[in-house]
Amino acid sequence: MTEPREPLIPCDQAVRQLWAYVEASVPPVDHAKITEHLAICQRCCGELEFVKHLRGLLAAQTTDEVPPELIRQLNQFVEEL
Repeated sequence: MTEPREPLIPCDQAVRQLWAYVEASVPPVDHAKITEHLAICQRCCGELEFVKHLRGLLAAQTTDEVPPELIRQLNQFVEEL
């Protein structure tokens, strides 16, 4: 006899955890539940794609260079000391 399956997590619970899911920072049991939900929920798959796209855009905007204007302002501040 097979064991009864747990019901799928609801969409709101899956969506709340998508960012952590993409970053692989949810506990394994939650990861499995979200993966199972995404396997059948087209709407949440769209939300997942949005999170991935937004994460990519944010990563692309991050820079380690200091803007020239900020360097100029810092130099001016130091000179005024």
